[in-house]
Amino acid sequence: MNRQEEFVLRSIEERDIRFVRLWFTDVLGTLKSVAISPAELETAFAEGIGFDGSVIEGLARVNEADMLAKPDPTTFQVLPWRGESPGTARMFCDLHSTDGQPSLADPRHVLHRTLTKAADMGFTFYVHPEIEFFLFEQEGDGSRRVSNPPRPIDQGGYFDHLPQGTAHDFRRAAITMLESMGISVEFSHHEGAPGQNEIDLRYADAMSMADNIMTFRTVIKEVALEHGVYASFMPKPLADHPGSGMHTHVSLFEGDNNAFYEPGSRYQLSKAGRQFVAGMLRHAPELTAVTNQWVNSYKRLWGGGEAPAYVCWGHANRSAMVRIPLYKPNKGQATRVEIRTLDTAANPYLAYSVLLAAGLKGIEEGYELPEEAEDDVWALTDSERRALGIEALPRSLGRAIDAMERSDLVAETLGEHVFEFFLRNKRQEWEEYRSQVTPFELERLLPRL
Repeated sequence: MNRQEEFVLRSIEERDIRFVRLWFTDVLGTLKSVAISPAELETAFAEGIGFDGSVIEGLARVNEADMLAKPDPTTFQVLPWRGESPGTARMFCDLHSTDGQPSLADPRHVLHRTLTKAADMGFTFYVHPEIEFFLFEQEGDGSRRVSNPPRPIDQGGYFDHLPQGTAHDFRRAAITMLESMGISVEFSHHEGAPGQNEIDLRYADAMSMADNIMTFRTVIKEVALEHGVYASFMPKPLADHPGSGMHTHVSLFEGDNNAFYEPGSRYQLSKAGRQFVAGMLRHAPELTAVTNQWVNSYKRLWGGGEAPAYVCWGHANRSAMVRIPLYKPNKGQATRVEIRTLDTAANPYLAYSVLLAAGLKGIEEGYELPEEAEDDVWALTDSERRALGIEALPRSLGRAIDAMERSDLVAETLGEHVFEFFLRNKRQEWEEYRSQVTPFELERLLPRL
């Protein structure tokens, strides 16, 4: 038993923890949980906890269903909600087959493989997400259902201060809970749409951040229920307002030095930084099914509101897919690039894996960064965009799946098992969506046809 495992066992005894929840995600990014007693934890560390992987999305086929969840002691945290005593703690798990090998279906393992490749090139990958979400009223009968259409809890806009507003109390409670679990928050504010909020997490390595994002979603939903409202990470729940993105600032470090920083270069962005951006841009269409994995994701991408629907980069240009934030003097370590495509419903382990893989490919192959997009890309005509060489992102999940299916990069990054399951699942979602007769069609066509 290593020191970290001993620390966890000691903490559980000292803090009167009665239940330990073991967390992991399926291929689609849904959080899974199994509770064990502290007495079982030593065995869990040594051998893992067995479960039937065939009943969880994408993990295993029936003939190879037995799987093991082994807790990662570095992720130990006490769960602070409901003031439970005795308490409950959680740890994220790595999934293994019964022969002890890492599961090829585990999204956490997919990210670990990609981070190992970066480490072999001398890099550590850091990320800093800006996470948007909506707060909606629940049904008036006291149920936990949301009305249809959903009703936002307020009519606030970007940075609005709403006196005695539910959003203020909510964000204060959520941030307090996040920080009690060791998840540092940088900023929080009301976003542009009614009921929409944003909380930005302080930068961390990509694995820690992916774990933090999964915890963040759980905390936000728990706090919302305590406040009698409903939190949603749906990319675009309101047709007439902007959707929710997860703009993510990324950087590579070589030891203690920011590999993206080069004094005197344009925007202080190094050659490696430019090649990394070029890699993400060149492979953008084939990554989109992973970074925007739901049929509703494309309502956000193509619904305006500064959503990044075109493959380009810019400095102060928020209509671009990739933005180079303003350089601050004497802050070279903070040099980074912002990816604006991700939405808040993506599986963070897979999304960060494919973005990192594309960026590393740009460095390995020495990709050249295309010209900067200085104009509002949304305001250009199609012919103007074509003249500038600006390609469109896929306009639907169906087109995104087609692009992903042709991608050697995504197939290699995700691995055969995850790649094939993800494509199969998303094709089914797309076909089910296409077969629906929508209220729009009934309202528009039924009276006249």
